[in-house]
Amino acid sequence: MAASAKTLSLEKPNPPAEDWKIVLPRRGKQKGQFRKTIESELQKPGQSWSPIDDQSDPESESKLMQKMLSYVQKLESSQFYQAFIDQIQSHEMSDHLHRVSGSEEKLQMVIYGIGSIESYEPPRLQLSLAILMKRKFTWIGEVEVFDPVLSLTESKVLSALGCSVLSFNEQGQRQALKPTLFFMPHCEAGLFDNLLQANWEVNLLNQIVLFGNSFEAYEQFLSVCKDPIREERQRHIMAIRSFTKEFAINATSDDYFRAFHSSSWHFFSHQSR
Repeated sequence: MAASAKTLSLEKPNPPAEDWKIVLPRRGKQKGQFRKTIESELQKPGQSWSPIDDQSDPESESKLMQKMLSYVQKLESSQFYQAFIDQIQSHEMSDHLHRVSGSEEKLQMVIYGIGSIESYEPPRLQLSLAILMKRKFTWIGEVEVFDPVLSLTESKVLSALGCSVLSFNEQGQRQALKPTLFFMPHCEAGLFDNLLQANWEVNLLNQIVLFGNSFEAYEQFLSVCKDPIREERQRHIMAIRSFTKEFAINATSDDYFRAFHSSSWHFFSHQSR
């Protein structure tokens, strides 16, 4: 790494190789009990999960499926979607995608926090975008989905759409043991931080493509609004900022603003930006 490059250092017994040392921001003087609670949450193993409702009927499933197919069709014909695809296929972003995928033919897609597709429009649009990406790009492999709010009807429709619904809550702590696209539009900051902490090594971070809330926006917010609780929950987000290449998407259309505003693609590299 060039002498002018910033250096990162991990608070772990075995720091990563390749000169990538990530220094986390110093903890403030928050109450110890709060830190203990956050850290214990991060360390919990995946908890088994099933929908709280144990009944579904063919009519409800059919109605939701038709609604989803309508949203997919609407999104596919939109200018927003065309601009989204053009961005992915741009030379600069394609280079980053190829770097992450390496010799792998496909990137697994993991969707966290999609929300209730039965109750709200933004989750339907977000899921429609993921489905269209899967159809469009041969390099996207298996799609896994999890949100604790999913109903049995929603789970069945997701399965019919070609997605696998996880049976346990990973709390965002999936390790990227192979190239993985994490699709997380409008998730809470703590979930992004969980993901980063679980992958706080060079070889793991290098295998992540992350679509979700803009890290730059998080940084700007904290720069003007000092909030110890937010700072604690976003420690890894802030620490990785200098080593993140971010591509913001254009979501100015009124039809798609609620679902995708302040969303970006993120790629991580040991070379400081």
